Amino acid sequence: MAAYTPMMQQYLKVKAEYQDAFLFFRLGDFYEMFFDDAIKASQELEITLTSREGGMEERIPMCGVPYHSAANYIEQLIEKGYKVAICEQTEDPKQAKGVVRREVVQLITPGTVMEGRGLSDKENNYLASVSAFTDGTYGFAYNDLSTGESRVTLLAGGFDEVLNELAVLGAKEVVISSSFDGELQKKMRERDVLALSFEDNTQVEQHFAELAKGLNQDKMLETAARLINYLYRTQKRSLDHLQPVVTYQIHQYMKIDYYSKRNLELTETIRSKGKKGSLLWLLDETMTAMGGRTLKHWIDRPLIDREEIERRHALVETFINGYFERQELREKLKEVYDLERLAGRVAFGNVNARDLVQLKRSLMQIPFLQEVMGRFGTVETRQLADKLDPCEDVTDLLDRAIVENPPLSLKDGNIIQDGYHEQLDQYRDASRNGKTWIAQLERQEREKTGIKSLKIGYNRVFGYYIEVTRANLHLLQEGQYERKQTLTNAERYITPDLKEKESLILQAEEKCGELEYELFTEIRETIKEYIPRLQALAKTVSELDVLQCFAEVSENRHYVKPVFSNERRIVIKEGRHPVVEKVLNTQEYVPNDCFMNSEREVLLITGPNMSGKSTYMRQIALTAILAQIGCYVPASEAVLPVFDQVFTRIGAADDLISGQSTFMVEMLEARNAIQNATQSSLILFDEIGRGTSTYDGMALAQAIIEYIHDRIGAKTLFSTHYHELTVLEEELDNLKNVHVSAIEHNGKVVFLHKIKEGPADKSYGIHVAQLADLPPELIKRANEILMALEQPSYQAVPVAAAVMASEPSAVAVEETVPVHDTKETAQLSFFDEEPKETKKHEPSAKEKRVLDQIKHLDILDLTPLQAINTLYEIQKKLKN
Repeated sequence: MAAYTPMMQQYLKVKAEYQDAFLFFRLGDFYEMFFDDAIKASQELEITLTSREGGMEERIPMCGVPYHSAANYIEQLIEKGYKVAICEQTEDPKQAKGVVRREVVQLITPGTVMEGRGLSDKENNYLASVSAFTDGTYGFAYNDLSTGESRVTLLAGGFDEVLNELAVLGAKEVVISSSFDGELQKKMRERDVLALSFEDNTQVEQHFAELAKGLNQDKMLETAARLINYLYRTQKRSLDHLQPVVTYQIHQYMKIDYYSKRNLELTETIRSKGKKGSLLWLLDETMTAMGGRTLKHWIDRPLIDREEIERRHALVETFINGYFERQELREKLKEVYDLERLAGRVAFGNVNARDLVQLKRSLMQIPFLQEVMGRFGTVETRQLADKLDPCEDVTDLLDRAIVENPPLSLKDGNIIQDGYHEQLDQYRDASRNGKTWIAQLERQEREKTGIKSLKIGYNRVFGYYIEVTRANLHLLQEGQYERKQTLTNAERYITPDLKEKESLILQAEEKCGELEYELFTEIRETIKEYIPRLQALAKTVSELDVLQCFAEVSENRHYVKPVFSNERRIVIKEGRHPVVEKVLNTQEYVPNDCFMNSEREVLLITGPNMSGKSTYMRQIALTAILAQIGCYVPASEAVLPVFDQVFTRIGAADDLISGQSTFMVEMLEARNAIQNATQSSLILFDEIGRGTSTYDGMALAQAIIEYIHDRIGAKTLFSTHYHELTVLEEELDNLKNVHVSAIEHNGKVVFLHKIKEGPADKSYGIHVAQLADLPPELIKRANEILMALEQPSYQAVPVAAAVMASEPSAVAVEETVPVHDTKETAQLSFFDEEPKETKKHEPSAKEKRVLDQIKHLDILDLTPLQAINTLYEIQKKLKN
């Protein structure tokens, strides 16, 4: 290292502390990268790789990006999951002895982004922290640096609960200890979570004690401390916007595991992973960015506190009844910017003058919101209005201090209003008067010399000058001006008066710029004191925004206020799937009823593919979720229990990364529901058992139904194509058959999408294949095979006999191969009129004797040879 130049030695010393990050090393107007950083960055950013001398014989790989456009390159690296360390000059080069001191001033990671494309307006950007304890519990904390929100909890349900929380939050980065189990780290990486080890758990900045004052458990303190300290160590600045760490318990909310959220498409669709087509897409009529984030949080964590749910419903009802006031609210909310993130930018130090103007305009809307809320006249709206804090002092300060349309850069000046600061006004007056004097001097010199093209200009090298073209030089008197610069076509001059004014103007402009920046910093520091009030205001505005959004959606889509039942009844009349209904748009959605009580705990749903079984099941779950986030529901009437958990197993999906097949994923999701569901839960199982052989699948399906029915008692919707399972209605007291109806019209199946009592009479599988335009000869052959399977000679073993047997040996069954005449086979139609009666064949006396002999044979006592001989004798009698 000693052989390198002093600058490269400095670089290597800093880089040694940030081995896992790209080091952006500031040199003049560029951020430079060297060695492996340069090689990798040139590939990732598609920029030119060069080299430079570094004091060694070989040249050092190097690449760089301009300082002014570095943000774009940093964003690209962060989006790809990398970290970037920003190394700046930290002393004045004029006062430096030797190499200018440089230090890392910020470490940017996927979980600590504060601005740019990586920060979506209506989504949080969470950084998490996980601690593993010897008793099998896990500490889990998370923070959104852009808003300052921090929460912590203890998870006792194993590491799956940790993975579920990471998935629900969409955390991009998790901070762990270096001793964290390697297999568990692998599981996090499989879910695209960047795991970073961080050992410093000391409580920094005394500020942490204030943030953690509500934490009374050592496990929570340790987990939260690692998270908060990681933020301080990486950001290297005051984080005054960090809110106190709040504890939460996952059982305080309706529990919906990651797979169920995915299956129900709550915040993104399964296929495109996008928002469009999800429940969030349907509901998002919010007018503010922070309202959009709150809406997503409410969908992720529906309430189980009935009192709080009904408070939200009461507010939604009030907003629906006050249509004109609600529209005024929406118009005013449209003018409110992201108060949460504006407060964060103030504390972080990257706020600019335009941000402060946005803050002022937002605060100016609060009195209007209060006035409109007062007109609703209910207790709930008055309580919400009272929580709206206008922060008049901030509004007044910004109105007096910041111009209405400031420049983007703080270094350009013209940010502070005239009249705000006396000294600044004096500098501005000197600058403006000096420029006026120069304009007057130009007119005077033109008149004095008679040179109309004479002009007074300015550049940074020579300052102000008088320029005369060569063609007019003869009009000047000898010694009239002092020559300053010679150009090809002109001469430039100065005068003592011009030089004096130049000094006055430039000094005033320089001092003006410095003073404006100082004043802006003072204003920013003053606003920092109001951050807690601004954050509290943001929460109230967010809640107001989401509730008016629920009212807007509920009224426009004709939703109804749900009623909660203590008897665990479900009564849904004319229920609809909210998202499918919106997607159909002008097409009419077929509504369906659902009735479940203590005598109807399990609904066994049969019917053809594509008929709407899965849609019906999903709409029941979405109705429950909508009710428990505080929204109205898509039905004409709805009575619901408060569900503690929702479990779904819908659709086929495998987990290739973990090496799990579709059937294994199905069984794991079924296990999750069976192990964790309670009597107050809702379970949706779609086609359980279809991923294995027929009898295995039916056996598992029936066993699962019986277990839920007998052991758990949860409200369960179970759809299946195993028609044999419909006999369970006779065996299980609280199970009822329902089906999705379909009819045949002109030889084709027509789905009615209507739920009716009782089991389905047909599967219509081949007709669905026909709708999919499979080759006609294939359809014809399928019908022939189906006809053969349905012949009386085909002996199918009832599933009950296979499944209900207690001993493994009793499950073994003997299948009889169907026998039919292949010379003349008639094609069967699923939808023909009743088949014509055929004349029954009465057996002869000799045939009866043979049948009687077969009936009384003790097959289990026959040896193979005896069986063959007996079969030969029977065949001989029949031939004779």
